[in-house]
Amino acid sequence: MIKITFPDQSVREFEAGVTGFEIAKSISPRLAKEVLSITVNDTVTDLTRPITTDASIKLHKWEDEEGKHAFWHSSAHLMAEAIESLFPGTKFGIGPTIENGFYYDVQPADNVVIKDSDLAKIEKKFKDLASQKLEYTRSEVSKKEALDYFTEKDDEYKLELINELEDGTISFYKQGNFTDLCRGPHLPSTAPIKAIKLLSIAGAYWRGDEKRKQLTRIYGISFPKAKMLEEHLHLLEEAQKRDHRKLGKELELFTFSSKVGQGLPLWLPNGARLRERLENFLKKLQVKHGYEPVITPHIGNKELYVTSGHYAKYGKDSFQPINTPAEGEEFLLKPMNCPHHCEIYKFKPRSYKDLPIRFAEFGTVYRYEQSGELHGLTRVRGFTQDDAHLFCRPDQIKDEFKKVIDIILYIFKALDFKDYVTQISLRHQEDHSKYIGSEDNWNKAEQAIIEACEERGMNTVIEYDEAAFYGPKLDFMVKDALGRKWQLGTIQVDYNLPERFELEYIGSDNQKHRPVMIHRAPFGSMERFVAVLIEHTAGKFPLWLTPEQVVILPISEKHNEYAEKVLKSLNNSDIRAVLDDRNEKIGKKIRDNELKRIPYMLIVGEKEAEEQKVAVRKQGDGDKGTMSVDEFANFINQEVEQILADIEQ
Repeated sequence: MIKITFPDQSVREFEAGVTGFEIAKSISPRLAKEVLSITVNDTVTDLTRPITTDASIKLHKWEDEEGKHAFWHSSAHLMAEAIESLFPGTKFGIGPTIENGFYYDVQPADNVVIKDSDLAKIEKKFKDLASQKLEYTRSEVSKKEALDYFTEKDDEYKLELINELEDGTISFYKQGNFTDLCRGPHLPSTAPIKAIKLLSIAGAYWRGDEKRKQLTRIYGISFPKAKMLEEHLHLLEEAQKRDHRKLGKELELFTFSSKVGQGLPLWLPNGARLRERLENFLKKLQVKHGYEPVITPHIGNKELYVTSGHYAKYGKDSFQPINTPAEGEEFLLKPMNCPHHCEIYKFKPRSYKDLPIRFAEFGTVYRYEQSGELHGLTRVRGFTQDDAHLFCRPDQIKDEFKKVIDIILYIFKALDFKDYVTQISLRHQEDHSKYIGSEDNWNKAEQAIIEACEERGMNTVIEYDEAAFYGPKLDFMVKDALGRKWQLGTIQVDYNLPERFELEYIGSDNQKHRPVMIHRAPFGSMERFVAVLIEHTAGKFPLWLTPEQVVILPISEKHNEYAEKVLKSLNNSDIRAVLDDRNEKIGKKIRDNELKRIPYMLIVGEKEAEEQKVAVRKQGDGDKGTMSVDEFANFINQEVEQILADIEQ
């Protein structure tokens, strides 16, 4: 008999060799139908694998990420079987799960092209295979057996992957007529896969390397219920409407130019105003929290990044070194701001009384992302971080962490991000070999983060072995209006850079000590944050933030003079107003400006000009009556003041 410990710490005995499925069935037949995978002693595995020793377990259903992973991973294999049956001779790269669904990278046989029009028949075959309730079976194979199998299939992609594996660590999974190299886990059978949709086809370089062959990537998603698929497809439609690339063009926020270069956004006036307001909002907040502004150049001597370790980490993904006329002198477009801030810290001697020191900068950095990975503003080659680096004593970490948490939560409230979870990333519980810094410092830093989150009432999850090698960190995982998760805001503790740059302060004992460095970026990348904000709000930005608060619409050209007077008056009242004096009918002007998501429209005609008033129309809420220009200005300013007051509470 073996002892099985459940998440509630209750213990039950089972015969050695019991499976997760059998354990679920012993609890209830319904659970056995719903469970998809199992964690055994911190390892997620198949429900059908025998458990032979005492173990702690957790059963995973659809609601769990581990359950979805097994479901979608199994679906990827089933899609591959459908592809192989319809397109014999296809070679297979990798088929992982992603945040929503899965994909498989494939290379069809010579002279065969899988097109969008083929998705329907692949999907039909996919559904047919799922309905056959095929079992997923795992087998451990030697490296030679694995190589022999895929040599016979002439699949160079699988052979490359196998050659990188150690003998004794290789497994195959088989369902129906399809066998794949895979670690798992998988479902017991295809029976739970009830609803399937193939979404799109794209090109993808093998292993993300532009110098290697381009494969065909097929995306799909699956669910245990048809209703779930319907709801997901509805969300996809909404996501397409909210796509920041589409809205960015419609609202004239940003653009890209092939002549400027891929992944290098150009901010248009509206986008620049939006971004400037976000920056000023944070700058004002930082002043309250004792931050000092600094500015650093866009390039730095290569040796700076060699010292920091960023050249070793980002060298391959960075723009290549810039050679100067001086022999042997090389510069890099900066991949990170932190090395520059370390040099600013070293500008003069520091005392323990000076700490904490908080340097803040909206610093632009550069990474040479692969062209296939570029995506609007969310993945670019040049982006601006709302970077700050705090230099403090070990005993100050907790208080500094709490203050940074307060800043991030204030921003989330201001921008209506209500649904979020914070992830505390700590060291591996046993193996500390890959981390730098003393055991004592690590223990203090980890405990400080945990206590800071508890004292701020944070909804947190703890992930072990997720810390950076230089220190623990806290990441904010935010759900947008469509329930999609984004990592926004991060706080990281760093013992590495102070050591590399030999940073010091004189302590109360008159001895030299190393400060601890905290990296902090509430927005993260300004580009990515704006993209998320566009999609979260569908382009309807808060009144205090939106680039244009009011548009004035004269009914005809003869009312333009009064409209100009209204515009000047509103601008004098610090209201961001614009004039649409096109020679168009008023109905078209209203429709066009509704699409621009401008919160308020002021319609002026003969009557309004005579009475020195404006007819007010609110975005999405119709007519709001007439007011004098001063009344409207007060109304807008009071609304903004109330919004900001609500944020402060």
